[in-house]
Parts: sequence; structure tokens; C-alpha cells
Amino acid sequence: MLAAATACEEEAPEAPPEEVPETSLPAEPAPLGGLEIDGPGGIVRLVPADFDDLPGWSDDPQQEALPALRRSCGKLSAQPAGRLQGPEELGLLAGDWKAACDWLPPEADADSARAFFETYFQPFAVLSGDDPWGIITGYYEATLKGSFERSEDYDVPLYGAPDDLLTLRLSDFSEDLPDRTLVARLEGTRLKPYHERGAINDGVLAERGLEIIWLKDPVDAFFLSVQGSGVVTLPDGREQRVGYAANNGHDFYAIGRALLESGEVPRDQMSMQSIRDWLRANPERAAELMERNRRYIVFRLLDGEGPIGAQGVALTAGRSLAVDRAYLPLGAPLWLKTESSQDDLTFERLMIAQDTGAAITGGVRGDFFFGKGEPALARAGRMKEKGRYWLLLPRPAADRLLDQAAGS
Repeated sequence: MLAAATACEEEAPEAPPEEVPETSLPAEPAPLGGLEIDGPGGIVRLVPADFDDLPGWSDDPQQEALPALRRSCGKLSAQPAGRLQGPEELGLLAGDWKAACDWLPPEADADSARAFFETYFQPFAVLSGDDPWGIITGYYEATLKGSFERSEDYDVPLYGAPDDLLTLRLSDFSEDLPDRTLVARLEGTRLKPYHERGAINDGVLAERGLEIIWLKDPVDAFFLSVQGSGVVTLPDGREQRVGYAANNGHDFYAIGRALLESGEVPRDQMSMQSIRDWLRANPERAAELMERNRRYIVFRLLDGEGPIGAQGVALTAGRSLAVDRAYLPLGAPLWLKTESSQDDLTFERLMIAQDTGAAITGGVRGDFFFGKGEPALARAGRMKEKGRYWLLLPRPAADRLLDQAAGS
């Protein structure tokens, strides 16, 4: 899955249960001190750490994360050296990545990859206040059936971005206004909220030439909107990747919450798969329930690798993580510790922060990208676990922060 106006918006899975299941992860005491980042979700602290503090650091095949980091380096290297990356409190500049990106090995084994990260990066424990633990969910790239031509079998439109969808950053009008982006449409001389999902489903965007592809199943279309990207299999067997283009500015609503409250789906069975099954089994009620999520995503056709995350690079299954960019810089490596109770597995691995999502908010909040298709859905659909991570900052920025801490 960080975030209402990013290059790509991966919505967090809406299906996991409200409570985080009990795990075997220890409740380690929080270290003291550290840099504070004051964001919309409260105070987050970064506390200097050693690589020896990272559980499982010596066991992960970290060379598997190098292709993802290489993609991020391509974006970072193209920016002016003095451009700020991430929260202002970090003081991280695009130029701080130069040494690491220049020396990023084209090929490496586990030992040389580990040596690279230990040479060019410094780890910091990420804490929400004093708590190092947060929530890790999972997401995937949907696969679905569609056609470029409308027919009886393919009659669910997937829209591109309409030309009357306007975005306004309030801080552009006055420094006294919050740094918030609104999505609107012009009605006469007044700005109005953009159309909700219900109005769009009723055809308010129809017959405007906005249909980029036609899908077979309205439930698949809904989940595509939740995930933010997907691969459409065409009638002749070809595949067309589609990705996020924009959203209508309305708040995201997790329809799984309604199914829990009504008792339609038991809490211990809640997952994206169970929501999908319920919608298909109850078509007369499904439309009303889906329209409770007033948020609507419009798409664009994509060529090449994907899906494309908020940093503008193709995501890597098992190595890309969606985070809240109010606290963490996109492109940064993160050492993740979490587990999957459904698989009885503990994840201790290097990830790259390359995406955001509307539901991914907070300093210790991540969305694990599992890849595409039904196998990825099976893992992502039930992923909601306790977890924590360490931010790996490039040495120039880390050294400034450490000097600042020593002088304070």
C-alpha cells in the first residue's frame, strides 16, 4: 500500500480484522532520545541504532533488494542535489544519495550486498512516540478480465482522468492555510466536491470518451480501485497494465467494517477474499455497500513493468513497502520485522519505501507488496500484523543528524 495526491495511490486492503492478532514478536522496551518528527499522526522519533540491533540482519539475502533500490536511485539521481527528500526535520537532500547510488553494485551476493548497506547507510529505529510497534498490512496487483471494446460480456467502464477534475493545494493561496490538497469540479463560478462513486456508477462520466477499457466484473472493478493498479487480461490473451491516475478526493471507507458490524462476515474470517465472495453472493446488496466507499479512482494505461508506486518506479514483489511519506522518505531502505500468522512465518528483511496509500498513515505503518494475481491476494488479503522497522539513511544525512544530536 501513502497521500491523497501522489503519483500513484495504493489503497490499503480494507479487509483485515480490526484487532491485530497476538504474535510471538517481543514487546521490546523503547530506547530513549532521538530526532522527533511532528506529523499529522503525532510525534515519531528516530533513534540511532547499530546494524547488530537489526534482528535477522545477517540472514536476509539483501541482494534481492538491490534492483528495487536501483530503481529508486534513478529517480533520486535525477533531482537537484539540494532538493529536500521527506520530512523537513530529517534534512535529507537528493544529493545525500549520490555516494550510495554511485556505488550501488550491479550484481552482488548476500555478503557484498550487506557490506554495501553497512558502508553507505546508518540505521535508525522508528518509534511512534515511545512505541516501536505498529501495523503491517499487505497489498497486491489485481488481475482481471477486460476488453478495449464494450460488449455484453464487458460492460463495466474503467475511466481515465476527466478534464474537469481539479486539484487545489490550499497553501498555494495563503501561507496561513494548511498544506492540504482538495479535489473539486467547477459548477458555474463555484468549486464543488467532485462526484462520488455512486454518481459515477450512475453514469455522470459516461459518453465523454473517458473509458480506457471495459471490465467483465463490477466486483473486480471495485477491488481494482481499492488496490490502485492491476493487469487486465484481454480476450486474445494479451495483458494490459493499468495504474492510478487520480482520485475524486472523497474519504476512503473500508466496506469490510460494515460487514463486521452487521455480522455478515465473522471477524475471524475477515479478508479481502471473504469480502469479494460476499459481494458476488449478494449482488442486489453489493452495489449499495460498495457505494459507501465514496472514493473513486481513475486510471491510465501503462506499458512496461509495474505496478508503479508513488515514487514513480515499478514495485518489486516482497521488497517494496508503502509508508506514510509525512514521516519517511520515499526511496529509503527499511529493515522490517513482522510475521505472517497465516503462514507461521517471521519476516526480517530489507525493504525499500516506494509507495504510499490513503490508509497508510502513521510513523510505524507499512503495506507489504506481495506481487500480482491470486497467490499474492491469498497472502495480502489476510495480512494485518504487528511489526516494526528501522530506517536506513544515507551516511551524509545520518552524520548531520548524529552531529546535531551530539551538540544538543
